[in-house]
Amino acid sequence: MFVCKRLQIFDTKKHKTLVDISFSLQSSLALVGQSGSGKSLTLKALLGLLPSNLKYSLDYTWEYTLQRGETVSLVPQNPFTSLSPLTKIKNQFFVPVDDAAKLLQLVGLDEIFLDRYPPQLSGGQLQRVVIAMALAKKPKLLLLDEPTTALDPHLKESVLNLFLQLQKELGFLILFVTHEIASAVKLCSEMAVIKDGKIVESGLTQEILTQPKSEYTKILIASDFSQREFRQ
Repeated sequence: MFVCKRLQIFDTKKHKTLVDISFSLQSSLALVGQSGSGKSLTLKALLGLLPSNLKYSLDYTWEYTLQRGETVSLVPQNPFTSLSPLTKIKNQFFVPVDDAAKLLQLVGLDEIFLDRYPPQLSGGQLQRVVIAMALAKKPKLLLLDEPTTALDPHLKESVLNLFLQLQKELGFLILFVTHEIASAVKLCSEMAVIKDGKIVESGLTQEILTQPKSEYTKILIASDFSQREFRQ
């Protein structure tokens, strides 16, 4: 279990606290909120990648130490901007080719993709490549920064199922940042709703979905499911 006792992010130029939260992560937690709520800042702080004008303090309990690219790894939102279009896939893994081939097989891709360039792959294939890269060092905590946002519904379902399968096989924790309630329901057993840098509600995903306490949570749920049918 990863327990964030307190994470504070402070803007030194504006003299303003942007994020002040705590949460616990037992298996898979969705951090849900609208744009600007503090979701991505939280991930950047956990990775130690905040810009220089932002300072943070983090108090956590975990059996491991947070080490970017080692114990904790990131699957970014947009695979198209995460990879160099002029470099073959095999030269972007930073692991031996044999290991890269095994990682691709793990996410359902043939090793022939190693000799291709990113523009030669579809969006779904590229997303699987960056997932494979994120798993290269066998992280214990996988951070997902809205990795299905740019995918069509079929590919989105496929990628979410892949995360579930990989977690079952490899045993890592998942912190899933998203504004999509439907995707959070699919992937995560627990949910924390963030607004203006504060957690307004947290608990089991299904309990929050069926009995939301915060008006903000109710609005998020209504907006996400307004155009689709939902079945538990």
